[in-house]
Amino acid sequence: MMEEMARVIACDNQGWLTVEVQLKSSCKSCNNGDSCGTSAVAQAFSGKTQQFAIYSERPCQPGELLKLGLPERTLLKAAALMYLMPLLGIFIGATFGQWLGSLLAWDSDMGAILFAPLGAFASWFAGRHYLKRLEADAQPVILAYLGMGVSLQSAD
Repeated sequence: MMEEMARVIACDNQGWLTVEVQLKSSCKSCNNGDSCGTSAVAQAFSGKTQQFAIYSERPCQPGELLKLGLPERTLLKAAALMYLMPLLGIFIGATFGQWLGSLLAWDSDMGAILFAPLGAFASWFAGRHYLKRLEADAQPVILAYLGMGVSLQSAD
């Protein structure tokens, strides 16, 4: 299970919490930040947050920290839909274009070249549709209630 820390932003009377998750960059694992181009790009996009609603069985206060979990299976399905579906579409489109080209007495390679991007686009579009359905079904769960966060503001 993938785990992430979230901060409660708001709580309503029906048990729904609005939480905020700090989006992490892909590069925070080494100390070569000064000489690494990936680190420079990651710092440019750091500080981004995502807010969403989640149901809680107990009331929470704004500022409280939660540990959320999302099954890896959901992430693997999403990655397969966005990366493998277009690849499969390229092969299906190229095969169809080659078959259609030979059937209509075209250059079969030209048919494969023309239909491969169409197959990739069609399968990417279908994958996006299924990804939206997967996202709607993939609700994170609260693994732990961690209490109030520590504020790092200076007292002047």
